[in-house]
Amino acid sequence: MKQVLDLHIHSKYSRACSPQLTLENIAKTCSTKGIDIVSTGDFTHPFWYKEIENKLEEIKKTGLYQLKNSSIKTKFILGTELSLVYKDKGKSRRIHLVVHAPNLNAVKKLNDKLGERFNLRSDGRPILGISAPKFCALCFAIDANFLIYPAHIWTPWYSVFGSKSGFNSLVDCFDEYTDKIYAIETGLSSDPEMNWRLSALDNLSILSSSDAHSLNNLGREATVMKFDDEITYQVIYQNIKDRKNLVMTLEFYPEEGMYHFDGHRLCNFSCSPKETLKLKSLCPVCHRPLVVGVASRVEELADRALGCKPLEAVPFKKLIELDKIIAETLKVKSRASKKVVNEYNKLISTFGTELFILLDLDLEKIDSPLLATAIDKVRRGDLNIKPGFDGEYGRVKIFEEK
Repeated sequence: MKQVLDLHIHSKYSRACSPQLTLENIAKTCSTKGIDIVSTGDFTHPFWYKEIENKLEEIKKTGLYQLKNSSIKTKFILGTELSLVYKDKGKSRRIHLVVHAPNLNAVKKLNDKLGERFNLRSDGRPILGISAPKFCALCFAIDANFLIYPAHIWTPWYSVFGSKSGFNSLVDCFDEYTDKIYAIETGLSSDPEMNWRLSALDNLSILSSSDAHSLNNLGREATVMKFDDEITYQVIYQNIKDRKNLVMTLEFYPEEGMYHFDGHRLCNFSCSPKETLKLKSLCPVCHRPLVVGVASRVEELADRALGCKPLEAVPFKKLIELDKIIAETLKVKSRASKKVVNEYNKLISTFGTELFILLDLDLEKIDSPLLATAIDKVRRGDLNIKPGFDGEYGRVKIFEEK
């Protein structure tokens, strides 16, 4: 049995996140999107933890949860993203980690420990002044089955390999706990092929998740996993640890990510890694150091050429969300427009989930030849792309202006 997992999202209690991100809305949207298992997100926030505790119930002691008194079958895994900001060997480090817990009791114990030192009410993704090894030690002392791995591993400002405040290796970051880090998250600005260039990642599971700050971004990246029997937290944990039963990842086009290329947003300037080298990492407009993005950082640390594929590499597919595709075919700027929403709902009611439509639907069944052509072009990667940089999302167009 295949299941689609979105293991990194946020709640309404995270900054710059939609107030519509409630447990009920998340579960409903996941059922429409085709996501089977989704993270609760933000379990350290006291108000959100209470909602999780009151509104979800464990599914037959599996370590997974579902809405109480609901017909929606979406399963929740306890998860959050944390921001660690600290000094290491005289350097400032700012990294984000994804954390999953095996049960609510483990979450409560972790929250109690963190709450003694940090303000967990400040944000759904709190800033903790604690090093990665000390945080790992805290979690594993509570329960050995906590799952911890780097979020959006390459982004400049807040990631393990970030150009602004990261490390050059996982060992430098996690020290004696490196062998307990079983995965990395690609993030929106990189895909598995880029991560394959670093042989040090070969023994880790490459996961993709949406990092959704709103409902319509759920599932924009996801991980597809196979289950031979029961679906439990422990099976998910073991699959990730052993790099088994991972079917594929579903990817955002990395060029659309807001840190794919190097550049300066205020100068409206961006460039490729090769151009950055020629410019000696200086912006030609303001002559200050460029914000070095994901593509350049991968190039810096890579020990393989682009196109090299590890023997046990898990395949991936790149997608554009269905409402974005519809908006372009209708020549509507907003994916939230009434015309787009009506067409989206019509397609879902006719054919099933969004991911089925994007990945598997026989396109001849779609009434609109233009929409069918658009989905086919996305499947083939026949697109017009302008990479994102320095906090600006890239632009991915299916059709040329003409």
